[in-house]
Amino acid sequence: MINQNQSGKILLLYGIIFTGFLVFLAVMLFTVLDPRHIPSKYTAESSKASRGSIISADGFHIATTKKLFKAVVNTRYIDPQKKDLFVELFSIYSGMEKKTILKKINNHKGVVVLSYNIPQIQAHYLKKLAYELRRFKVFKALKNPRTGLLSVHGLNIIESGESREYNYGNLLTPIIGYPHKLEEDGYTFVKGVKGLEKRFDDELSARQDGYSRGKRDVNSYILLNKESFTKPQINGLDLKITIPVALQIKIEKMLDQMKEELRAKQIMLAVMSSTNGDILAMASSNRYFPKEIKKSDYPSLNSGMIEYSFEPGSVLKPVTFSLLLEKKLVNPYDLVNGHNGRFKIGRKMITDEHRFDWLSAENVIVHSSNVGIAQLAQKLSGFEFYDGLKKFGFSKSSTHDLIYEKKGSIPSAKRLENQIYKATCSYGYGLRANLMQLLRAYSAFNNNGKMVYPKLLRSLINEYNQETKIPYEEQVEAIKSTTAQRMKDILIKTVNKGTGVKTITPGLEVGGKTGTAHIVEKGRYVNKYNTSFIGFVNDKKRKYTMGVVVVQPKKSQFAAQTAVPVFKKAIDIMVEDGYLQPDIVE
Repeated sequence: MINQNQSGKILLLYGIIFTGFLVFLAVMLFTVLDPRHIPSKYTAESSKASRGSIISADGFHIATTKKLFKAVVNTRYIDPQKKDLFVELFSIYSGMEKKTILKKINNHKGVVVLSYNIPQIQAHYLKKLAYELRRFKVFKALKNPRTGLLSVHGLNIIESGESREYNYGNLLTPIIGYPHKLEEDGYTFVKGVKGLEKRFDDELSARQDGYSRGKRDVNSYILLNKESFTKPQINGLDLKITIPVALQIKIEKMLDQMKEELRAKQIMLAVMSSTNGDILAMASSNRYFPKEIKKSDYPSLNSGMIEYSFEPGSVLKPVTFSLLLEKKLVNPYDLVNGHNGRFKIGRKMITDEHRFDWLSAENVIVHSSNVGIAQLAQKLSGFEFYDGLKKFGFSKSSTHDLIYEKKGSIPSAKRLENQIYKATCSYGYGLRANLMQLLRAYSAFNNNGKMVYPKLLRSLINEYNQETKIPYEEQVEAIKSTTAQRMKDILIKTVNKGTGVKTITPGLEVGGKTGTAHIVEKGRYVNKYNTSFIGFVNDKKRKYTMGVVVVQPKKSQFAAQTAVPVFKKAIDIMVEDGYLQPDIVE
């Protein structure tokens, strides 16, 4: 029989066991209900899409986008015993000087940005370094004061933005244009401001940033399976243009030399296929570095090809003459009175540099007679003249591939009824045009009367290297093919016997017309000139329309001594590079 003392001991033991059990249940319940700070089984990654590149006809990347990364470290987590190791390794991997790294981590406690401009390749290797630094315990674990848990914050490599790179310096500026920087949520990206960068900004711009989420492995990499989610990164489209780098470089170098020789303010030159409008070269002597634009570069930021409109002078005479031929108002062999170089219409005295008594109508073009073309133009009605200029594309956009074009102006049909306006307009005064408009107009003389649209963009290429060709614009008939052929013959004669004689190249068909025009400043003509030569050059297989404008040459006011030599040098470069093959029998 159990005595009372033993019974009390057994009861106490059961009480202790029961109390312990209740404590165990309470602890288990607290553990279940309390939020646990355990690492997530899931992870997410994002990546920024890039702006597309601009690629030359011969496959060179003229403008590209470089991704930039920043390196961030929390100095509190660096083990003092291993600081030198961290500095040494980061210096090797990043290329930064050790003293620069030391200064940054010694001067700041906490989060420090070691570099903002780390290229993508370096960033790849620095991410590997960050993993190795954690593995070798270069960073110590510290207790989080809020959670009481230990954590390690090491080296982080974060995508911070993009930089636009121009691999050939000032090549093709200002046509290629330039971008400016914008920032969104701490990420720097670029938008086009001028040139091709602006005109095709929508096509070049990144389409969709990448994003992935899913279960992670022990190294925190996403496990791609049916449970994961991925939104692909879609970069901007690449632009492939019609201009080859090799030819463009040579043309630009030649223009630089001629600008100095002629003491000109600027020289512009464009070469275009007369059959489809492909631009082979589009160059200016006034260029700039898109990433280093200085105040002195501001006048060069505009593309003179379409943004500089001027009174074209005598290069308009062939257009006027073709309208007369088209309407059968003149025969090339008609005789025209040269009035010994001086002829008065109303109050306007029209003069010629070279004086003639009589000359044939076609020789009015060959020898560039203002007196002759002013008289012939009177045969056109105001509407016929106005309508003809419109058909040749004047006062209209010349190309869809460039932006901010100054379309120039032509007198109204009513104003062109006036004899004086009709006379001055016939030889290129009283209206304004740009080089691309003149180039397009002259393409009709070398293409059976049909004008082509100057074309810079050949195709768009996506990130899978799939190429979409850009269709050509429909050609516009300015004059009949018979008129065009007659004008072509007259322009060839102008080269062989007239003002363009210095462009003669044996084995090639060369035609064109010189032009010299006073410059207007503050509403008055001043003693400054623009000179030009617009024409064509053909071999047996290829036909090109080419134009040169020399802005304010000081060496000479005559196109034959300024624009013509530039035109000839461009022909020689094209022959040298195989774009023209003279038909010469040795």
